[in-house]
Amino acid sequence: HVQLVESGGGSVQAGGSLRLSCAASGDRSSRKCMGWFRQVPGKEREGVAAIGTVGGGEHYVDDVKDRFVISLDKDRNTLYLQMNDLQPDDAGMYYCAARSAWLCQTFREADYNSWGQGTQVTVS
Repeated sequence: HVQLVESGGGSVQAGGSLRLSCAASGDRSSRKCMGWFRQVPGKEREGVAAIGTVGGGEHYVDDVKDRFVISLDKDRNTLYLQMNDLQPDDAGMYYCAARSAWLCQTFREADYNSWGQGTQVTVS
């Protein structure tokens, strides 16, 4: 069983930055990959970034590739998402997710087994 708790969301003006955190606990074998997803009302959750928990290996969707950085502090069991140059289209509920399989280059919601409760990001 994996528990994921996000924090760090808030309201920023366009061009600003935020850093999201996700504290992870529980079965490490179920956390081979971790990722961040975003959801806006009326739409499905979409992947933003993912990382392997053993070998690293960062993956991003195209529209955040030059602005967001995903990282993992293994000692603190914490996943981060540094978001720079935020734009109104980046707004939404951000979820942390964990995957029990080794292939991390996936942004399919169904490929992730554990989810946090989300943290809200607003960009004006």
